[in-house]
Amino acid sequence: MSLSEPDKLSNTKQIFVKGARENNLQGINVSFPRGKLIGVTGVSGSGKSSLVFDVLAAEGHRKYVESLSAKARQALEKVSKPDVDYVEGLSPVLSIEQVSARSSGPRSTVATATEIADYARLLWSTAGTPHCPIDGSPVTRRSLDLCVEELIKKGTGKRMIILAPWMRAKASVLREEVENLERRGFQRLRVEGKI
Repeated sequence: MSLSEPDKLSNTKQIFVKGARENNLQGINVSFPRGKLIGVTGVSGSGKSSLVFDVLAAEGHRKYVESLSAKARQALEKVSKPDVDYVEGLSPVLSIEQVSARSSGPRSTVATATEIADYARLLWSTAGTPHCPIDGSPVTRRSLDLCVEELIKKGTGKRMIILAPWMRAKASVLREEVENLERRGFQRLRVEGKI
């Protein structure tokens, strides 16, 4: 953290906090570089959590809520404006709640302990592009007609069979079901890898 005057930080490469008075903070001025991973350290009671969570995260969350529609704002809990003169250069943010390390199990990671894993999973599923683990090609949505068309194209001059899992049981149990399947029109069955 470096102390600076607000007029010297007119560019947007800095996040500037002026007059932070949350909890045990006493009107401090602080600037942070944007786009960098920053660690805030200090002795116990020095105001690290007050600065990061009660000032920066609260102000960023307030900006995030203000950017939403009035209907969406009703669903989110309101965050009061932190006791600060102003915060400059801060984008809307979402912060992850602090969780006590004792409540996590022995197999917890930083992601599961802070509950960021749930948010990351949601982000990857909505913003990411899934790829096939076998050939690495992007997974896309296809209609039944497109799938049939591709099978016919690739399978010209070849015999093919489409298999789907139906029941996992011992071979003796499956043999009892063969008559029912024949009555329903199925002609072939794969049991333990053999058709």
